[in-house]
Amino acid sequence: MSDYSFFEGVEQNFDKAAPHTGLPNGLLEQIKACNSIYAMRFPVNIDGNIEVIEAYRVQHSNHRMPTKGGIRFSMGVNQDEVMALAALMTYKCAVVDVPFGGAKGGIKIDGRKYTERQLETITRRYTTELVRKNFIGPGLDVPAPDYGTGPREMAWIMDTYATLKHGEIDAAGCVTGKPVTQNGIQGRTEATGRGVYYAIREACSFAEDMEKLGLEPGLAGKTMVIQGLGNVGSFTGMISQDEGNAKIIGVAEYEGSIHKEDGIDIHELLKFRKATGSILGFPGSTSLQNRTSALELDCDILVPAALENQINEENVHNIKAKIIAEAANGPVTPEAGNILSAKGCLIIPDMYCNAGGVTVSYFEWLKNLSHMRFGRMQKRFESNRYELLVDTILNMTGKELTAAQRAMITSGAEEVDLVRSGLEETMVTAYNGIRQTWKANPTIKDMRTAAFVYAIQKIGSDYLALGVWP
Repeated sequence: MSDYSFFEGVEQNFDKAAPHTGLPNGLLEQIKACNSIYAMRFPVNIDGNIEVIEAYRVQHSNHRMPTKGGIRFSMGVNQDEVMALAALMTYKCAVVDVPFGGAKGGIKIDGRKYTERQLETITRRYTTELVRKNFIGPGLDVPAPDYGTGPREMAWIMDTYATLKHGEIDAAGCVTGKPVTQNGIQGRTEATGRGVYYAIREACSFAEDMEKLGLEPGLAGKTMVIQGLGNVGSFTGMISQDEGNAKIIGVAEYEGSIHKEDGIDIHELLKFRKATGSILGFPGSTSLQNRTSALELDCDILVPAALENQINEENVHNIKAKIIAEAANGPVTPEAGNILSAKGCLIIPDMYCNAGGVTVSYFEWLKNLSHMRFGRMQKRFESNRYELLVDTILNMTGKELTAAQRAMITSGAEEVDLVRSGLEETMVTAYNGIRQTWKANPTIKDMRTAAFVYAIQKIGSDYLALGVWP
């Protein structure tokens, strides 16, 4: 699989969906193409030694502005990968009705081999390159965290941009995923994992679809295997366990994979890994042959939350999961996806399943442009109104409430409550839109194709509304 092209895989999925969209070929070619590719090499002084860093920023579609997409630090970064991820961002934003075009960035480094100070130098230098070429800005292109990056790197990017664009009032909106104390938003860290949970929960809510898989509706009690305990995988596991009552029986990570038939408490596993540096040896679990073995466990739901190309032609025939929730980008190759769909496996596609991050990034961007945290204007008003309503009802009925009951009913929404509510509404609405597209057209054979059709038609409508196409 070494010659596998991630971008060609995305294009294959696009081509599979295109005939179902009803759009002209010229417009389809425009939607499919990457608009701008910035491949750069820049020198950085690392403790007296000059290193030349390879990096990229790709803007796939400018049909809506700004473009939006994360920045990853990985030795696997290359132009093909960044183009593919930028394209997926375009379709992802369309699926969840976030008014951005798609973009992506990457720096080809192993972040573990650099000190914090060295990483800061590289990040700020990369940001400077983006500013020089107008590849960053609150109305141009808005990066976010991705594999190997987080709030710390986003804070460096914001500060560098604000320094170079002194006095720009909306400078904080040049990047999302920032620390809450640095113009970030509550709920952003958990957003992608929580979005994956909402996607799985919604998929499991349709009795008709679950019956075809031999499952009962609802998430409670269903067995789950998670590949990757980074930000996305860990939050998916914790929320699915705590709020959905799913039973996690297997986990795969860089160092290996484990199985525990009676269930793994993800909170305890994360503590164990932090203390020991590994998931192997977790009390009560069995270590499997290698780090991909957990993917082949017999389970109801498999959540690949690591990197692309994890389920391919070499291992697809060993996959036993009934539902695959693509928490990572492109974890199932097109060829493997065709085989699994033919077997009746329900694949919840990445462009929808992991869209929680960009959805809450959109909320953060809106917060930055409005210069006000969510809930500030209405929280106290709502709380006072609920207090008056509760007192009126209690006086009329002669009943009483405990202090905890009163607090639950009368408290106004905090920022994190509004963010979670907005995310849940977005994921539920998008799933139903994709499912309706799928069910309305018998020639569409799988949910991934339906998601592409749903996204492409929305993007096409934007172009047509602008009068770009007659």
